[in-house]
Amino acid sequence: MKKIITLLIFSLCFISCNKSEKKIAYNATQETGIKCSENGCQGLYEGAEFINGSDIAHQFSNKMSNVVGNKLKELYNSKKYKKVDFSKIDMTTQGMGSGHVIYKLSIPFISVQEKCNAYTSFDHVGGWNHSPALSERELQLKKALMKDHKLNISDLKTTPEGLQEYWIQWKNKKVQFDCK
Repeated sequence: MKKIITLLIFSLCFISCNKSEKKIAYNATQETGIKCSENGCQGLYEGAEFINGSDIAHQFSNKMSNVVGNKLKELYNSKKYKKVDFSKIDMTTQGMGSGHVIYKLSIPFISVQEKCNAYTSFDHVGGWNHSPALSERELQLKKALMKDHKLNISDLKTTPEGLQEYWIQWKNKKVQFDCK
């Protein structure tokens, strides 16, 4: 009887633990709330600005860059040729400097007629209360470029609270290999 009770308790704990892990994973994705369409991607990070000295809120730019790059590739493969409209990128960082921030980011796309005018890779270099290291980032991304191609870099985008970002797009070597 003791073995059966022990087994039941263990089983309940296991089921309970599995359910709570799923809930945690779900909440983590909700925290960033990134949504994309053919017209662009929008997202929100709300939470701690820094954890153990690391600028957690600014890492939302990394997540958004990854999602935008994937969406551009998906659209390209569907013969919907797009690029990011740098002039209409919108960033807000309400609460920056307080420890709790609401970072909203909108990255709009524009259509292009020719597939080789599209961009299928996207990244950023930024600073949370400091200037972005653009030259270093350009050197890092140089190896991602096809021969004789260049990075397309936005003007410096800033929020009143001090977030500074350069947004960067280029033709992905594997996806746009035939765009010489």
